[in-house]
Amino acid sequence: MSQITSVFKPGYKVLIAYITVGYPDIKATLSIAAALAESGCDIIELGIPFSDPLADGVTIQKSSYQALQQGTTPQACLDTAAEISKKVSVPLVFMTYYNPVLNFGLELFCQSCITAGINGLIVPDLTPEEGAELEAITRKHDLDLVYFLAPTSTEERIAAVAERSRGFIYLVSLTGVTGTRDTLPLELEGFVKRVRQKSKQPLCVGFGVSTPEHAKRVAAIADGVIVGSRLIQLIEEDATLASLKSFVASMREALN
Repeated sequence: MSQITSVFKPGYKVLIAYITVGYPDIKATLSIAAALAESGCDIIELGIPFSDPLADGVTIQKSSYQALQQGTTPQACLDTAAEISKKVSVPLVFMTYYNPVLNFGLELFCQSCITAGINGLIVPDLTPEEGAELEAITRKHDLDLVYFLAPTSTEERIAAVAERSRGFIYLVSLTGVTGTRDTLPLELEGFVKRVRQKSKQPLCVGFGVSTPEHAKRVAAIADGVIVGSRLIQLIEEDATLASLKSFVASMREALN
């Protein structure tokens, strides 16, 4: 059982928090990660900033752009993860597009992830049809490679992801990009049910989850929630991180 899988326990709902490494700066990233763990997050998703983040909405795009402007590279993200792993006990996952990993070198990147204390990878632009090489290398290094499913996913795609995703399956709540939303789609329950029928892995819902009410709704049908854009907004609004801590605590309470 991987460290990520061990977080998922019967009746317990997992809170996964996304932050962009290097936003607003590297020093702040270390403090933010510690605050998230202290406030009730079970897994921290560390975003490697990328120049063409196709799956991300305006909020995360802006944070990635600012991090890149400050010179945040994949190596800087690895170094930062290594520091974070010394301070928190929760599993760490990199969210990265495929191109930075390919440029770094698949084998070297995965080796470096293990050294840095990373437990898994989320690669939104990598499909199961194209993921065999990275899958093999991550399995060799005991890294969980998490695949995505969307409401538009076919039964064949659901079956493929159910067979090959490790750690959990990332369910995109809606078609589109990341970002805060007032409401979650009406068809969310049906989508989760479709995947549940074919999969044994934990199911976590992200994209648009931005309030305790959203979290409570997701908790009724899935095993965890993933929150990102709202956290980035709170970091921008309140550098003391008090608002961030309060929000995360409210999400944890809603899941409980």
